[in-house]
Amino acid sequence: MAIGQKELIAKLCATSLRRFARDERGIGAIEFAILFPVLVMLYLGAFELTIALSVEKRASRSAGSIADILTQQPSVSKAMLATMPSVASAIFAPYETKGLTLKISGIQLDASSNATVAWSWAQDGSKPYSTGSTVTLPTNIAQPSTFLVRTELAVPYQLISFGSDFLPAGSSQITIGREYFYRPRTTDKSISCTDC
Repeated sequence: MAIGQKELIAKLCATSLRRFARDERGIGAIEFAILFPVLVMLYLGAFELTIALSVEKRASRSAGSIADILTQQPSVSKAMLATMPSVASAIFAPYETKGLTLKISGIQLDASSNATVAWSWAQDGSKPYSTGSTVTLPTNIAQPSTFLVRTELAVPYQLISFGSDFLPAGSSQITIGREYFYRPRTTDKSISCTDC
């Protein structure tokens, strides 16, 4: 090959490479291909977070409402306490409450602010805490010679997990739980449970 042909080929290659480097026709498609998975994951993550926050808000509202209802009663019974999971289900609608656990306790504080369980009830009909067992309370509510009703509500939340391969094993379900303490609203005395 003659030297002129080599120079011509080199010049044509250089011209083609410069033209290729200046050509911007496919940049939008390439940027979209790179950003699309990231944008989809951000959207799905925001969707998942929105639903989880809504369930968390309903768990708080349910636990607080149950404690509020019970503190307006002079006394409670197992039959009345057995209706409280229905209250939680109504507040959780349209979300499921499958696996919901609910524990309700009456807590008596003596003159030295020592808290003990006066009665307790769990939705399966059991007694989750033995009568007279010690309870640790937040210091701001441990007032001497008072009574509290404590509700403990927990509900499992199944993550939608669009990217389940990215999650560690066993992390597709979380438990959202809330605990509330309320004082009796209609009396200064304790609220008794007749058959707990």
